[in-house]
Amino acid sequence: MSVATKSDVGSQEPTVVGSPVEEVPAGKARGEFLYFAVRSKKFLFSIGVLGILAILAIVGPMLDSSDPLAYNSTPMMGPSADAGYWLGSTLNGQDVFAQFANGLRATFFVGFLGGGIAALVGMTIGFVAGYKGGWVDEMLNMLTNIFLVIPTLAVLLVIASYLPSDMRGVPFEAIFIGLTSWPWAARAIRAQTFSLRNREFIDLARLSGRGGWKIIMQEIAPNMSSYLFLTFILLFGGAILIGASLDFIGLGPHEGYTLGLMMYESINNSALTLGLWWWFIPPGVAITACVGALYVMNVGLDEIFNPKLREL
Repeated sequence: MSVATKSDVGSQEPTVVGSPVEEVPAGKARGEFLYFAVRSKKFLFSIGVLGILAILAIVGPMLDSSDPLAYNSTPMMGPSADAGYWLGSTLNGQDVFAQFANGLRATFFVGFLGGGIAALVGMTIGFVAGYKGGWVDEMLNMLTNIFLVIPTLAVLLVIASYLPSDMRGVPFEAIFIGLTSWPWAARAIRAQTFSLRNREFIDLARLSGRGGWKIIMQEIAPNMSSYLFLTFILLFGGAILIGASLDFIGLGPHEGYTLGLMMYESINNSALTLGLWWWFIPPGVAITACVGALYVMNVGLDEIFNPKLREL
């Protein structure tokens, strides 16, 4: 299972390609995963980076409970642990560390919720289309193709620009990203479901009288568990990037604070010209590290799950 990009219906769609994992006993599968996981430098590196960022997102707001938008300090103060401003202050005297810690937590929230919704929608449509086939598959495939050719970011820009300010919060942004990011996942899961639905163990499940949804959840999905997890990782990273893009151009949430909004406000207030590097570099590095670690994790897990790619 490797990450690839293919052109379909005139648009670029990232996808996960490869064969789902064959059935193995649960205990053996866990032992095999742990054996190769602790030997994968890519996996360990990505876990370390994401772990540090996640801890900072959880603990950071507790270490600095001040309002990230309050004007409490001297303007344009450089990073100073003695003064209690670890990342300095903004042009208007706001605590940069408080903004960073709260923004990192909100960015993780957007990625998790947006990626989770996209994964749920994509998996549901992909499983049903791939298992049912026939006119059901044709209808769902047509719906997927419609969403694929729609320029998602442009639609997000138009809708976000017309939303009332009280609706433009972090949860709404995450939900909207999730509802527009699922098509490539649906197509990828549909293709894998097609390859599994005619296997012998699926035929035996049908003969035993189990319904289609039970077969999907009890037979097909478990055999694609690693594949589904890799898909969620890609959707997680994609949701963070889309959210940061919206925030950076000024269409982010009015209720809440994200890393993308930090970068938008720093550039809008000439932080680069004024030399306030501590205002825009931390959020940029955090977004890059988070998304980069997720994609490195995807490659590392791909090598762990796929025997042909393992480094013994």
